[in-house]
Formats: sequence, structure tokens, C-alpha cells
Amino acid sequence: MSRILAIDYGKIRTGIAVTDELQIIASGLTTVTTKSLISFLIDYTKKEQVELFVVGEPKQMNNTASESEILILPFIAKLKKQFPDIPVIRIDERFTSKMAFQTMIDSGLKKQQRKNKALIDEISATLILQSYLYSK
Repeated sequence: MSRILAIDYGKIRTGIAVTDELQIIASGLTTVTTKSLISFLIDYTKKEQVELFVVGEPKQMNNTASESEILILPFIAKLKKQFPDIPVIRIDERFTSKMAFQTMIDSGLKKQQRKNKALIDEISATLILQSYLYSK
């Protein structure tokens, strides 16, 4: 089988999570600079078979698109152009950053470690991917 890869897209950094090959467990993979995201995905898909991209969809409380959606839509267009055979779906990512931060607290990470924004992005991508897996 192949993996599902989730993306928590950000203006500066992007968190990435993947499933195992059986698509049962979501795990944080890494955080990359957003400007190097497409090249990272090209390299990753050369090594691992990816069946689906799950991209976080930021929404406001009233269910309308958040301001960051303006940045995400052009990225999705590039993603679809670069990987025409890999479908892209969107998953509501409301509260993932807050949940990621709470996960860090619950895991016993010290205050200094919780300031690591890259780790928050990676955990957020994992939460997006878990949300997708639960919805399947």
C-alpha cells in the first residue's frame, strides 16, 4: 500500500505528517520551510509511494474561509500541477494549533520546548491527518 501525506501549510513553515503504509497510524514527519515545500515533496514521493495529499483548510468560526486561504489556494494549484496523479482533499483545521500546543503540554514538554513553532506545525499536520483517518 501507499501512504497518505498531510500538509499544515503556513506562510513561513509547513508541517508534514504521514501514515504508515497500511494507513492506520498518523505520525509527524517534519516541518520544512514553505519555499522548499514542493521540492521536499518531489524528493519524498520519489522514495515513498503517496496515494493522497490531505491539506488543512483554515476556517473561521462562522465556517467561512480564513485569510490564510489566499496563500493556500495557489499552493494547491502548484501541488496538483506537480503531482497530477495524486488527489488532494481538504480537511477543516480549526483549532489544530491550539490542540497541538495542548498536546505538547500533556506530553510533559518543558516551556522552552513548547516555543518550538516547527514542532507545533508538525503536530498540527498530524492532527489534520488523524481527523481525515477518523472520517474515513
